[in-house]
Amino acid sequence: MRSLPFSLFLVVVMVFGCNNNGVKHNKDFEKSIYSMVKDHNNREIEVDSITDFKWDKAYLFEPYSPEEHIEKQLGVEYDDPSHISSRDDIYLLVFLHEGKVVQYAEINRQKGYFSTRGKEYLSPSEDVLMIERQ
Repeated sequence: MRSLPFSLFLVVVMVFGCNNNGVKHNKDFEKSIYSMVKDHNNREIEVDSITDFKWDKAYLFEPYSPEEHIEKQLGVEYDDPSHISSRDDIYLLVFLHEGKVVQYAEINRQKGYFSTRGKEYLSPSEDVLMIERQ
């Protein structure tokens, strides 16, 4: 009988240990993006200028991106809390630091398209997110 609580503990650790614990949904970053997009003169956003955390890569995923594609790009397992694979209303921006996902942002399309100018990912030194208006 003593092994049952221990076995249950192991199952809980395995289930919760394999998710995105510690990955912050950065809503403050999202608010900064929204305020910049509202100004129709803005065609570019310098991502590093509105982040307050350490990151070395940021990947932008388009609506309907499958989770397998996201994991392949990131190079790590990622349980997507935004469920972008079934959504067309957001882009997903995932930040990594030293090979680990640290934060993510859901960027509302706001009648526009976002891109990284064809780059695989953004970095603090090459951080321009392009806005194309509809």
